[in-house]
Amino acid sequence: MLEFKDQSGRKVTLEFEYTNDMDHILAICMMDGKYLFTDHKVRGIEFPGGKIESGESAEEAVHREVFEETGASIGNMQFIGVYTVHDEVRPFVKGVYLAEVADMFFKCEYMETYGPSLYKAVEDIPEERRSFLLDDPCIDYLYQKSRNEDQFK
Repeated sequence: MLEFKDQSGRKVTLEFEYTNDMDHILAICMMDGKYLFTDHKVRGIEFPGGKIESGESAEEAVHREVFEETGASIGNMQFIGVYTVHDEVRPFVKGVYLAEVADMFFKCEYMETYGPSLYKAVEDIPEERRSFLLDDPCIDYLYQKSRNEDQFK
């Protein structure tokens, strides 16, 4: 298990064992050698993700959230770990997946986002467009590790 502190000073842990206690997902997606991001209408450019709906598996949530936010369909997907924010009021447990995009579809509506954004690296995203979530130490760790996915095994 790894420990981090988020921007609010809350304890964040990253574990590599699968659990059914996840209530959110985060997908680090690759397409043609680039990272697929979503452009959230409030937070800015970030990795796709969201809540797992009632009766839905984490893997189903990855497919649904990525499609809703970017129009992408997922091909291969690999579970990476469980990211837990230990908030006294509202803790949450996020399953993290590394995924390959199989196909992209144009959509007229991307839910709470402006749709997909492709970048070779997080560092290529203009600072003023980057979501604060990309500066989260745990998400940054996962991003850095995704650059060499063999390190997850």
